[in-house]
Amino acid sequence: MAELLASLFVSGRIVDGILVLVALEALVLLGVRARWGRGPAPMALLSNLASGAALMLALRAALTGAAWPAIAAWLFVALAAHLAELVIRFREGPSAAQDCDKAAWNNRRWRTFGARPPMT
Repeated sequence: MAELLASLFVSGRIVDGILVLVALEALVLLGVRARWGRGPAPMALLSNLASGAALMLALRAALTGAAWPAIAAWLFVALAAHLAELVIRFREGPSAAQDCDKAAWNNRRWRTFGARPPMT
């Protein structure tokens, strides 16, 4: 087992598996949003996951011995995606809070997706 894990890390394949899980997470959350109208806004979600994926790719580049410019490029992509998410979230404002009432705020699902409590 230790040899398998070691080979996954040395080859960077562990990151590939994580990226597959991130893609599945995106599909599930987008599906939940499309089906029930709940969950994170699609562009905020995708930019958040893109930021994480770029960090994972920077890790993969480092694990496989890539040159520093490749690692720096992935880190820059992660920064750009993170900044895009911040812009999206600040433009959204408190609309998520306006969509729910106090009873819904007490529901754990609203807190899970980062909604703010309703203004009274």
